[in-house]
Amino acid sequence: MAHTPGKYQDIEGLRERAVALRRGGYSLRQIRDELKIFNNDILNRLVKGEPPPEWTKRPNAKDDLRARARELRLQGWTYDQIEVELGCSRSSVSLWVRDLPRPEPRYTPEERRALMQEGLAKRRAADNEERKKTKAGAHQEIGEMTDRELFMAGVALYWAEGSKSKPYDRRERAIFVNSDPGVIRVYLAWLDLLEVDRQRLGFRLLIHESADIEAAHRFWAGIADVDLTVFAKPTLKKHNPKTVRKNTGDDYHGCLVIGVARSAHLYNRIDGWWNGIVAQAETRLG
Repeated sequence: MAHTPGKYQDIEGLRERAVALRRGGYSLRQIRDELKIFNNDILNRLVKGEPPPEWTKRPNAKDDLRARARELRLQGWTYDQIEVELGCSRSSVSLWVRDLPRPEPRYTPEERRALMQEGLAKRRAADNEERKKTKAGAHQEIGEMTDRELFMAGVALYWAEGSKSKPYDRRERAIFVNSDPGVIRVYLAWLDLLEVDRQRLGFRLLIHESADIEAAHRFWAGIADVDLTVFAKPTLKKHNPKTVRKNTGDDYHGCLVIGVARSAHLYNRIDGWWNGIVAQAETRLG
């Protein structure tokens, strides 16, 4: 039968027995069964102030995380760093370490900026290295170009970059303009493939008036493998002071204009070749 408060004449003696059992490693349930006290309020009063034995404590899954969070905080880690490292919420981190002193900044603002710049430089270097590998691999994929492959590339290149006759302005002459040295070399190789006599070619610069025109002539003469004397008078672009030009500096050489004399027949053949390529592409599209 359960005890009631009125039945305890020696409550102090009962408490002494309960405390002794508690200190002996008994759980509340064991003390209850031993003393036949089934009233929880009285039972808790009898052992008040006595900590439960370790074996009765349930392990907390977050105890290890809490200990690690405190360790990291003492090492100077920020809340964000601890949150990422342990994979827990920011509120938990705050609860676990808010009693610890705030760490001193590891770096000055200048040092942080320097570290950021260093990190950006490393990332850019890695990106550049990856680009080089990609381009080198693609370069190898081309292999040796056949005459037909050069022929097809040249037709597409001219139709993309060369002048074209219009119904309202018929000009059947092969004129090619570009600022890319590689494009110019491919175009000249294509003309050689078509057996266009180099004596029929005319060269002229299209360039801003503020550029180094003499240096540009030397540059394009080297690319086209021609003498400086073959260049016609350059076409100069007027400088607009309201425009901020980006094509300036030593790398700016303007555009090279290559015209083919007596080229109406050549132009019409290019037109026909291109239409043939388009027709073949359309068959693939269904």
